[in-house]
Amino acid sequence: MQKRILGRSGLEVSALGFGCMGLSYGYGPATDRKDAVELIRAAFERGVTFFDTAEAYGPGINEEVVGEALEPVRDQVVIATKFGFVNGVPAEGLDSRPKRIRQVADEALKRLRTDRIDLFYQHRVDPNVPIEDVAGTVKELIEAGKVKHFGLSEAGPDAIRRAHKVQSVTALQSEYSMFWREPEAQILPLLEELGIGFVPFAPLGKGFLTGRLDPKTVFAKDDFRSTVPRFQADALAANQALVDLVMAMASEKSCTPAQIALAWLLAQRPWIVPIPGTTKLHRLEENLVGADVVLTSDDLARIAQALDGIEVHGARYPASYQNLINR
Repeated sequence: MQKRILGRSGLEVSALGFGCMGLSYGYGPATDRKDAVELIRAAFERGVTFFDTAEAYGPGINEEVVGEALEPVRDQVVIATKFGFVNGVPAEGLDSRPKRIRQVADEALKRLRTDRIDLFYQHRVDPNVPIEDVAGTVKELIEAGKVKHFGLSEAGPDAIRRAHKVQSVTALQSEYSMFWREPEAQILPLLEELGIGFVPFAPLGKGFLTGRLDPKTVFAKDDFRSTVPRFQADALAANQALVDLVMAMASEKSCTPAQIALAWLLAQRPWIVPIPGTTKLHRLEENLVGADVVLTSDDLARIAQALDGIEVHGARYPASYQNLINR
């Protein structure tokens, strides 16, 4: 597995990380703990050194799984987790008060079975707490040795700039894929300017870019996609042109649509590190091959031209989720 450095921070990670959320939260029933631990360890054995979790995934359960899985190889991996919700429950609202940040850090250290958090993200910007106070609190945790790097998730340009002045931001995590290109307008240029790495979550469009979803797909009630406008039948049908594009390119390159989607992201900037997630070993192995797929400048130009001609239908989130996004 190739390595990348997140911005100008010096934090080196595998070119593809592993998003652990889906093992415990968001996409239906949690994976059996033993199986989840084995899958995380399988990712490490195949070269992955960057693992993403959060207090909110459970809450706490996902951190416990990640901690158990990575304890034997702790010094060989980078672990990212997040703070920012009341009691670690998104439905209860935002909470990035300094006291709460310190509490989350201490609890995460115990669940992760470690003495430091490599990358500590604010999960969502809290409008009730000045971002300077958030950055200052994480700066104190860094000075205390409990945290190594500071990150933001789904933050907008103003919050990123203000936070970065107080404590250097190592990485921004936000959704980015062929299915959601909003970061290209303002976020990517800003990160390049400030030397901040970018960690795209949902790099496979929450499964859409794999080509395995269609208008007849029915999502379980505990799969959050059941509430997302762009995953309703009419939107899935309207967005099929995007899947057709990815599948056509995959056929040309003798690889899978998922591998094309990941290769495309990696080609956008050298400091982008996607974190695809899965609950299945064969999908993990498929995703990791995406780091080896080479897209030429001509390939990328053709994809860019095609993407510019495709209008994506359906909102990314229902209103209740979108209200938490800082842009």
